[in-house]
Amino acid sequence: MPINGPRPLTTARLDALPLEAGHAREMAAVLLDPALHTYTGGAPEDEDMLRARYERQSAGSPDPAELWWNWVLRERAEGRLVGYVQATVRGPLAEVAWVVGTRWQGRGYAREAAKGLVTHLLDGGAVRTVVAHIHPRHAASAAVAAGAGLAPTGVLEDGEVRWRLQAPGP
Repeated sequence: MPINGPRPLTTARLDALPLEAGHAREMAAVLLDPALHTYTGGAPEDEDMLRARYERQSAGSPDPAELWWNWVLRERAEGRLVGYVQATVRGPLAEVAWVVGTRWQGRGYAREAAKGLVTHLLDGGAVRTVVAHIHPRHAASAAVAAGAGLAPTGVLEDGEVRWRLQAPGP
């Protein structure tokens, strides 16, 4: 993977496109439901707030040892954005997260995207460990993590369970 940003990736039904500030308008509508913040805190951001955040994220981490890779998820059949995936990469470790808008939940998009992301990261060779942090009562997100090959470690960090996948080999 290039150091300056993520490469696009695809799954059976989704195109994961590198995040751009221009995605803010459509993503503001995708992420509008306050229920998306039940387990993570915060509140929906409007288009201007998202645009500013996407500009910061697209510029990359101020720490040269840390890479911020963010993708929006476009459902290929209808050409609509449905959510996002992200990875913070530090050496051989990637911390991942995913969000699919409420309207598109229950269709397997989050699992498909998370699995595609994990495969993409591990296939690059540099990432050897993938972790996610999931609220202990967030059963849907736990199912997504399991579907992507991660397993709960039993370790709690800031009230969330640490899930992990270690690549085989040296």
